Amino acid sequence: SLLGVCLILQITTGLFLAMHYTSDTATAFSSVTHICRDVNYGWIIRYMHANGAS
Repeated sequence: SLLGVCLILQITTGLFLAMHYTSDTATAFSSVTHICRDVNYGWIIRYMHANGAS
């Protein structure tokens, strides 16, 4: 049950982050800072996704 919750959490947060992320080498870092600073609750979604993966 906990594994399913973690899987759903990773999928939903990953999709949300993918909507705001730019994979170009020149703008990748600025898109991550945009997610953390400008998107509502983007910082917590990023950290939930990072901690769920580890």
